[in-house]
Amino acid sequence: MGPFLKRREKVQMDAEKVTKLFARLGDGAAEEAICRAMEELAARLMAAQTALVTGDMVRVAKAARGMIGIAEEVGLVSLARVASDVAFCAGERDPAAAAATLARLERVGDKSMTGIWDLRDLSI
Repeated sequence: MGPFLKRREKVQMDAEKVTKLFARLGDGAAEEAICRAMEELAARLMAAQTALVTGDMVRVAKAARGMIGIAEEVGLVSLARVASDVAFCAGERDPAAAAATLARLERVGDKSMTGIWDLRDLSI
């Protein structure tokens, strides 16, 4: 039996950004801002996935680039970095690499969503 690729994603978050967001906006508004950011990130991820299926690398790159600023705003360092990787691969017109990095983006996104709420709980 050959070696297997282990798909473990360790995510990095900027806890200070999350803490400052809650301090600046207050609990309710910060939670709403994070929820809106997560919804927008999910929508852009879905747009990138749909564009990949149709082979539209320009739309994949655009959706991924749109995720970078949103992720940075709420302290999702790994998510922003992987979204940048997706945008690069799509910009290079490499559908195989774009598909692989997009799958990684989805895994990092899942862990990031859980992690940001854990950080929020620790910051209060």
